Amino acid sequence: MNYNVLLRKFSTMVREPRTLLIKLLYLISPILGDKAYLKLLFPLKVGYKLSLRAPKTYNEKLQWLKIYYRNPDLPMMVDKFEAKKYVGNLIGEEYIIPTLGVWDCFEDIDLSSLPQQFVLKTTHDQGGVIICKDRDRFDIALAKKKITSHLKRNFGRYSKEWPYKMVRPRVILEEYMVDAKTGELKDYKFFCFNGEPKLFYIASNRQNKDEGLKFDYFDLNFNRLDIKQAYANSDKVLEKPKSFDKMLEFSKMLSRNLPHVRVDFYEINERLFFGELTFFHHSGFVPFYPAEWDYKLGDYIKLPK
Repeated sequence: MNYNVLLRKFSTMVREPRTLLIKLLYLISPILGDKAYLKLLFPLKVGYKLSLRAPKTYNEKLQWLKIYYRNPDLPMMVDKFEAKKYVGNLIGEEYIIPTLGVWDCFEDIDLSSLPQQFVLKTTHDQGGVIICKDRDRFDIALAKKKITSHLKRNFGRYSKEWPYKMVRPRVILEEYMVDAKTGELKDYKFFCFNGEPKLFYIASNRQNKDEGLKFDYFDLNFNRLDIKQAYANSDKVLEKPKSFDKMLEFSKMLSRNLPHVRVDFYEINERLFFGELTFFHHSGFVPFYPAEWDYKLGDYIKLPK
């Protein structure tokens, strides 16, 4: 990291004491108990005090689940390699994006055997993704730096999402996939509660760096919902996916007997593919606008006793 970047980050923290406090909490997270850490971090992130004794909101209940819900299957279900086997056995291998290779470190990859287009992805965290559209222009040094950094990353340390602490860090190679009609890869993400999907959002516009990623929420009748979280809504008309009914069917199957999970899918060239299972949407650290949705979604989560 160069001097100018460090200076810019330091200036931001000085101007915004909240950012400085969050950074300090990250620094001392290994010596704090999970409950104490979340009680300190949560109000800085979400804007109100965390109650673990009587949680009411969606974001509060996600923190409760981090602390108290220890389903032993969750580490396997969040592992981006192992989850494919688990989900493929339930819904069928034809709905799984093919894995072309898996390695413990970047150095183990035979770079000469890589296809012309591909995706590299770490199995144990979020954001460790390299998309290559043209191998002839692939920046190997930059890819190695990013993947190696993510392989060393303890994703559960700062978020206290305990399942990720149990996942073996690896890197997988996947087919590069894009929808020919739209030229992008939309995600369809279903919020499910004990086998019942209640609403979903479409993540779109990933390729447009100027406008940025867009999130648009819908009910199960494909009516837009007045929800903003993390990203702005799109101003485009979003079409209902052809495989929507199948997405609902699979969401019910994959969320059965789980208090809450977000089930993600892609529709690529009118074919349905499984994305991933997410148990702590945005780690429970991102406010909803309007705030009433934090309570509405919280009502859907029935916490285990």
